[in-house]
Amino acid sequence: MTLITEEIRAKATIYHGEEACQEKKQFLLKQVGLPEGLLPLQDVEECGYIEETGFVWLKQKKKTDHKFEKINKLVSYATEVTAYAESCKIRNLTGVKAKELLFWVTISEITIPSPNGDKVTFKSSAGPSRTFPAAAFVLEKGKEVKNEKIGAGLLDGKEAKAGVVEGAGGALPEVVEVKEV
Repeated sequence: MTLITEEIRAKATIYHGEEACQEKKQFLLKQVGLPEGLLPLQDVEECGYIEETGFVWLKQKKKTDHKFEKINKLVSYATEVTAYAESCKIRNLTGVKAKELLFWVTISEITIPSPNGDKVTFKSSAGPSRTFPAAAFVLEKGKEVKNEKIGAGLLDGKEAKAGVVEGAGGALPEVVEVKEV
């Protein structure tokens, strides 16, 4: 069941494609002061954002499980993750669960005391919270795609960023940026 209605979609800026969605996700996390490795989603197909309310959603092809090695925590991300993003906080989070002993606990809020602070607190919908070092969620470098197919061509040794942006006027191709790596 999707939480994203046509009414919500009409108010949002929507991005399509793995590269465009990953870039927007990283930008949003950085903008609100949270560690950039906090949402390690894969095969993201769609990302939407309503700037007026801070509502954001990410849709990926399939559920992703990720183990944060530095804190030995397994986290599960559903095919659709939604939240309201604001300074130093993600609230009303859906689609994220963390393994605690034998149980999966739904995470409903993620906060940090100040932008780029050294501790991240996760609150569950049941009330309990856990705090971990922000360093456990630092984005790992070197996992970027270096060869990206655009149309029929392959840009060997170059990084390409492309996607489609939807706005009030429908789908528009996003500018393609190619840079040497």
